[in-house]
Amino acid sequence: MSDANVAMLDEAIAAASRAGVTVRELSTVEVDAAATLLRVMWGSGVVEPPMMVALRHAGAYVAGAFSDNRLVAVCVAYFAEPLGKVLHSHVAAVAPGNGHRGIGMALKLHQRAWAGVRGLRWITWTFDPLVARNASFNLNRLRVEVAEYLVDFYGQMPDAVNAGQGSDRLLARWDVASTHGEAVSGSQGLSVRVAQAAPLLVAGPDEKPVLTPLDADVSLITVAVPADIEAMRRENSTVATHWRHAVREALQDRIVLGWTIIGFEGNRYVLEAP
Repeated sequence: MSDANVAMLDEAIAAASRAGVTVRELSTVEVDAAATLLRVMWGSGVVEPPMMVALRHAGAYVAGAFSDNRLVAVCVAYFAEPLGKVLHSHVAAVAPGNGHRGIGMALKLHQRAWAGVRGLRWITWTFDPLVARNASFNLNRLRVEVAEYLVDFYGQMPDAVNAGQGSDRLLARWDVASTHGEAVSGSQGLSVRVAQAAPLLVAGPDEKPVLTPLDADVSLITVAVPADIEAMRRENSTVATHWRHAVREALQDRIVLGWTIIGFEGNRYVLEAP
């Protein structure tokens, strides 16, 4: 094992220790609990036990975090193109009541170490651009690159989280060779950039999204999202749908044209022109 892989493994073990969990690949007898946890989080089956068994047998990543021998998180990933270079993380979930412990970071660092040992270069996954906490975690803590804006990627989803709200996603791409220390330091100075940026999308006084026309030579912009889109979907699904379309309009074409999302602060994406 290379020195880099040893360092990644050590970092993953340290993160798990701070979170009070043990992260490891799941055995066949543990996949039922993993599938149940996913159903609790999503309100429907996401990856059922037979599929987890098949993926695990084929060499894919099926892992979980345990606290006092109780499964509190699960993550499922499989190999993607270009083969031999990419692992695609399909789904991850942390059980209710276990937030703010660092379990999500422990899972991702374990996944990165697993990918590094297998010589992979990137880990990819999708996340809803409207979910502020996920955007902050991915962009500021992991320092992922946003590779694509995917419109209605999964089609209409019937689960309790996404039903009736479309399934636009951002495709995150994480460099396996990056380190957590570099990720944390990379977010420094973002506040200065936010202050210099022109606000393209903001929340109006009624919480509805408002797009602002910008000068053609603007090279740094912000795109706001609701602080808690899940609560908004429960309380006012119509406004939540307005946000879906407004954020799509603000981000999709700019990402295609080469704008880079350089961070997330104050529930705002910060984008820089190519």
